[in-house]
Amino acid sequence: MTTVERPDQQVGVEHFDEHFTPSYQPWDQRLCVVPGGDFFRAIRSGDASVVTDHIDRFVENGIRLKSGKVLEADVVVSATGLSLLAFGGLELSVDGRPVDLGDTVAYRGLMLGGVPNFAYCIGYTNASWTLRADLSSRYVCRLLGYMERRGYASAVPTAAAAGESRRPLLDLTSSYVLRSADRFPKQGERNPWAVRQNYLVDTLSTARADLRRHMTFTSRSALPARSTALEEIAS
Repeated sequence: MTTVERPDQQVGVEHFDEHFTPSYQPWDQRLCVVPGGDFFRAIRSGDASVVTDHIDRFVENGIRLKSGKVLEADVVVSATGLSLLAFGGLELSVDGRPVDLGDTVAYRGLMLGGVPNFAYCIGYTNASWTLRADLSSRYVCRLLGYMERRGYASAVPTAAAAGESRRPLLDLTSSYVLRSADRFPKQGERNPWAVRQNYLVDTLSTARADLRRHMTFTSRSALPARSTALEEIAS
């Protein structure tokens, strides 16, 4: 039988309490896992160390912390100040009008209310990112097949009701998420506007989701003549 040491046993209770007991709960921010325990062994051996504090300023020989302690350093690698960029900086517009992503609401976690023929992928914050990517791609393929069979050229989720409660798209309290929350779509409280973090539930519901719910379709025949001509040229 293999005995697995707890982290506090590997680095010591005092060290663990000071540096590995955050003020937030698991999954409120990203969870880091050390399966092999090599990180803790490096701390115990003295090859690595952890300091929990706030940076005051850079000084000649390193970094001064707000506690007054100076961390001596030859090289400082900055890993703070990350800014999230929605959809890689893509600028959306509908009928010539720019879309303010902060005013949109996510539809099934893969489209945006009021934005036609636009799908995206956002993963789970508590599981592998690719799990929802797989579910989303299957849903989009279903939607495209449905549109093709019925001669639809456009599918747009109807905008969420004005009274629909809205909250941030990502349910994390990490600083880099909170800093960008106003530039990202929001989510509602109820399906199909809520973005769940439950793969098992999504596996069942996404495959059976009604493609017509809160969705407006436009047939090819209803497109302006110019658009139809361009489509014929393209085909």
